[in-house]
This record gives sequence, C-alpha cells and structure tokens, in this order.
Amino acid sequence: MIELEIQGLSAGREGLLLEVGRFVVANRFTLQRQRLVQDPHGTLMTLVVRGPARKRRALEADLDAYERLISFQVYPFVEGEPRAHFAASRKLDPALVAPPPAPAREVTATPAAQPEAPRAGGRQSWLSGDLPAAVAGAAVEATAADESVMPGMVEPEPEFLLPSAPPSVPVVPVAVEQFVDVVPLGPDEAAVDAALRGLEQDYPGIIPKLLALRNAVAEAARESSLALAGRRSGAWLFNRDFSADVGLDALAAMERVGVPALAALVAVEQQGTQLHIDHSPLCEADGHSGCSFFSGFLEALLGPVVAPGDLTITSLCCRSFGADECVLAISG
Repeated sequence: MIELEIQGLSAGREGLLLEVGRFVVANRFTLQRQRLVQDPHGTLMTLVVRGPARKRRALEADLDAYERLISFQVYPFVEGEPRAHFAASRKLDPALVAPPPAPAREVTATPAAQPEAPRAGGRQSWLSGDLPAAVAGAAVEATAADESVMPGMVEPEPEFLLPSAPPSVPVVPVAVEQFVDVVPLGPDEAAVDAALRGLEQDYPGIIPKLLALRNAVAEAARESSLALAGRRSGAWLFNRDFSADVGLDALAAMERVGVPALAALVAVEQQGTQLHIDHSPLCEADGHSGCSFFSGFLEALLGPVVAPGDLTITSLCCRSFGADECVLAISG
C-alpha cells in the first residue's frame, strides 16, 4: 500500500471532488484528506489517497483523461512534510516592486532683472520732444533695437508650466493563501470525553456538543477528535439498537442501519453505495470539515454488521471544500 498526494488545477469547483473521488474509489484507493482553494489561476485541489501501488498508473491515466483538470501532479505523501501546491500564485516581494515616480513639480521662470532707469542726458533726453515726428519715430525703433543688445539688459523669458504627469498607480502585492495542509495531530481525548458526557440522555441532539468540540480543540486535532467522537457514538448506538443486525452486506447494512441512524442527526439520502448528506452542520464553508465524525460513526456502527467485517468508508467530497453536499462512499 502507498500514500499519494494528488494536486490538480481546474477552471471550476462544482462537483470536482465528487468526480475525482470516483476515480479514486474505482482504482481501489481510499481518500484520506481533501481540500479545495480558490486561486487567481483557478480552483486548486489536493487529495491524499491510500491504495495499492500497482494501481497508481491506472489512477494517473484516469486523471490525465479527465477533461476538467487543466493540469495535475502526483507525489508520494510524507506525513509531517507539508507541500505547497504547484499551481498556487506566489506572493510578490514588496522589496522587488519599483516605487512610484515622484510627482512632477511646477517650474516657474525666475523673473528677469529690471533694467536700470535711464540717466539724465542719456537716450531718453533727446526723445523727449524737439525732433520732428518722423525722425522721432525712427529714433524710437533704433533705440528698441539697440536695447536688445545693450550690456546689462536681459530679455525676460515667458512663464510656463511643465505638463503634469498622470498619477501613477502603485503595484500592490496580492495576498494569496498558500496551499499547505496543516500537519494533523491525534485526537484530544479529554475534550471528546467532555463532549460525549451524558450521551445517553442527549442523543440524538448531540450536534451542539459536537460543534463545541470542533471549536474547542486545536485545528490540527479537529478531524481526529471528531472521528473519535463518531466511533464512540456509533459503537454506543450499535449496542443499544442494532446488535441483532449482523451478517449483512454493505448495501443492506446502509439501508437497514446506516441511513436510519444518520437520519436522526442530519438530512441524508442513499444513492446506491453512497450517502449524500445535505447541509451538514459540522461542515462550514471555510475548509473546516466535520465529515470525519460521520465516517467514524458509520465505521463503528456498521463494522460489526457487515459480513465478513471488511468495511471501507470514503469521504468523496465535503461542502466545506466547495462541494454542494457531503458524500460518503461505503464498500465492504
């Protein structure tokens, strides 16, 4: 048996986990973990599966033929070594982003120095009035021409403004969630004991206590703690109500035991060898799945019922990872 991590990129997420989960089950693998994350590139999917090594190539061939997957990668899964998704967007380093240009400043020409007032006896004295009009006019034109080159005289330059540059839009790094799974921890047994205290009186109204358990334990211990709570609840219910139902196949066990027991907790519908749970209160839309409780519950409830006792429960998809509903596949 081998464990593989499958990473895929798809343009859409609706029904993605359910369809890929069918390939997993068809190739005799069991789904251990699942996750969907929305990314600017598309929908990022990661699955951890366990199954026979000889079926790896067949599973990869099915994934390669699946048109909804733009690309995918399959890696050996190593516990405790989180792996970033190969297609996830990378965060921009602010140090590599060029700063916006400085705004243009208005430039005004410096006013020219005023010419010195004419001195008595200079050019202005003979323009004051004893010459004939024609001669005076010619003298004025000559004087204007001379003044353009007189030493100490500077022609004032016209004032002008540089055109303002359009405002620049600074490049803002896009925060993208890194696609790395949390390293799982074992169950918090003390928290599970506290949540199931008084199970005989509370059942079937145990959902509020399970929600409190999910929020009380560490994130890395959430799935394992809910699975332990499910196994303990399922074993208790089998001993109370279904100990006489033994020697059934998986399909009959689902119909006679699994569906009635789950229906007391959530809205469930059987479709062949699959159980579809609608709007599970334990599965929020933020990646916090509670399907491990239902898997543990059915494992302990149906395990003693199914002959010869070889029961496999696979979570095909979960609404907390973007699916429309939670789907469990049962085989035995």
